Amino acid sequence: MIARTDPTFLAVSRGDEEADLVVANAGVVNVFTRCVEPRSIVIHGGRIAALVRDDKGVRARDRVDAKGRLALPGFIDAHVHIESMMLPPSACANLVVAHGTTGLVADPHEVGNVAGVPGIRWMMDDAKAAPIRIWFTASSCVPASNLETAAATLASDDLAPLFDDPRVIALAEMMNFPGTIAGDPSIMAKVALGLERRGRIDGHAPGLRGGRLQTYIAAGPSSDHESFTVEEAAEKLALGQRVFIREGSAARNLLALLPLVTPANAHRVCFCTDDVHAFEAAEDGHLDRVIRRAAAQGFDGPTAVAMASLHVAEHFGLRDHGASAPGMAADFSLARTARGDWSDLTIDQTWVDGRVVAEGGRCTAPATTIPVSACLLRTVKLAKGLNERSFETSARERVPARVVGIVPGQIVTTDLREVPRVERGILCADPSRDLLLLASIESHGKNGGIGLGLVRGFGLREGAIASTVGHDAHNLSVAGVSRADMLVAARRLEELGGGQCIAAGGKVLAELPLPLAGLLSDQPASAVAARQHEMQKAYESLGGTLADPFMQLAFLPLSVIPSLKVSDCGIIDVNRFAIVPLQDP
Repeated sequence: MIARTDPTFLAVSRGDEEADLVVANAGVVNVFTRCVEPRSIVIHGGRIAALVRDDKGVRARDRVDAKGRLALPGFIDAHVHIESMMLPPSACANLVVAHGTTGLVADPHEVGNVAGVPGIRWMMDDAKAAPIRIWFTASSCVPASNLETAAATLASDDLAPLFDDPRVIALAEMMNFPGTIAGDPSIMAKVALGLERRGRIDGHAPGLRGGRLQTYIAAGPSSDHESFTVEEAAEKLALGQRVFIREGSAARNLLALLPLVTPANAHRVCFCTDDVHAFEAAEDGHLDRVIRRAAAQGFDGPTAVAMASLHVAEHFGLRDHGASAPGMAADFSLARTARGDWSDLTIDQTWVDGRVVAEGGRCTAPATTIPVSACLLRTVKLAKGLNERSFETSARERVPARVVGIVPGQIVTTDLREVPRVERGILCADPSRDLLLLASIESHGKNGGIGLGLVRGFGLREGAIASTVGHDAHNLSVAGVSRADMLVAARRLEELGGGQCIAAGGKVLAELPLPLAGLLSDQPASAVAARQHEMQKAYESLGGTLADPFMQLAFLPLSVIPSLKVSDCGIIDVNRFAIVPLQDP
């Protein structure tokens, strides 16, 4: 991309030199004024040189007629874990670019938990060839807490060299909010690093309010994507944080938080997806999907576009991005709406650096994934002695037990109490009441620990569902009616080198191999999406009721999202940030 100060570029902007290209007759969405303006876009050297009402006098080597279509600034996802698409960065970019996304702010801590800094560097190297811009945040919580076992541990000294890459634009989400509030020295060292090197720290404080929230913000986190009520998000806005409204596959906060946004505070609000599955992005869209859903609630279209572009760029200091204006990168999309209805927004073309990189719903300049690093292979290592009895835990009859309650469409859970089914002193599933056994198995070859509990919400009548995607330490999670099927599923995932599967009757019904760190596929997005559909059908055939069971399962071990979770270390009361027993004494 040409420099803003290049004499030729400035001459083109003045109209004294020939431009590379004019995109004529566009309805430019001005995210500064929240208006749609009839303009032609003059492009030179990958930048926008000028926006003109009448381009008849503009000299250009090429000319494209937008035919009145909307010109939207390239969307930027404010916070995303690429690994949740189960695709490498290059393949993820090939998918989302067709939906008008030209930038991602990615936290690679999923791979970081499994493969440490070498894994993170592989992700960053693979992103270089992507048809979009991928910025990174330095993963601050590997592991998320001491209540789960990761394969890697990253201290501030491990993170410091990552900031030498200009694509690293912040310290990633500080998930260990209890440690931050307490001033834990190891956490403060990371916070100090982020403030010194970039002056920016992403936040992660689900449900945090009052004085504890103020202490957390005082330490440095300047954004938050974990709010799930208007009251919580409003308090964070009032205390100076930017609020990222998340609309992913597991956590869908858009409808709950949209009433928060007013003309007075919209500039402090951004959109993000956090975690989204490939099949949903392929079929429903990426940030364009979020804009359509917002518009369907009566939300202003240009303001929604600004929340998916300009506001993100301003927060992260990406001064060349986020708007279609003189000097900005020529990253935009041409789109249509039905009679001005933004809920019907359709992306026709996506442009990056003044070149078409996607058209008609597909990437026209796809990147190829780089050779896989050895650190990502054969990472799933279960204890050799794992057997059906490994899924047994003692329980007392007629005594209420803790049950993880799934909240559909959210990654928070409820802390339920139910009298369990007990046979000969052993905890059993009770599918008649939708109570399944839940296990998190340490799968990095470290200690073989297993956390055991109960979960409600999957709806299975038989069988088991298992995954090596288990945020954030990514141990193997399995929920099931039958211990035998739980073992079959776990062992199959070890054979695959990681992935997701459903078992019943002693055999695997469907599977999705994820051989790269147990998180990523080596197949194209279309193949991943097809497998995910097969998995959903198999799940529903066993009585499953969730729209995205594997995304829900993936968050059940996460020790920093309320209220009740099960990691390889045991049952976790996140509000107390402590391991608790299945049944109270």
